[in-house]
Amino acid sequence: MSRNDRLFSLVQLLRDGNLHRAADLGAALGVSTRTIWRDMGVLQASGLPVEGERGVGYILRAPISLPPLILTADELAALQGFLAQAGAAGSDTALARGARSLAAKLAAVLPEG
Repeated sequence: MSRNDRLFSLVQLLRDGNLHRAADLGAALGVSTRTIWRDMGVLQASGLPVEGERGVGYILRAPISLPPLILTADELAALQGFLAQAGAAGSDTALARGARSLAAKLAAVLPEG
């Protein structure tokens, strides 16, 4: 899991409004407690209303909303795989045309790499 995906996952976990221990967050994401401490520092420095400290836990003090189309790397790979399959060459169904059109739109807005 990339750091960006992990930070996004942390925000998703914190959105429930409960206090979360770093050890529990680390276990959920498969990283060390120390990594969670660093990531929480990044989230706090970015302006998110995350409060907490080592040994106590972390909580998101105010509700936040994220744009609904922020995709993780796995979600994007799944979508691209579906679009490639649905838009396979030689198929001229409405689904295939739609899949090819959507794939082109995604390619136009995604960063390279």
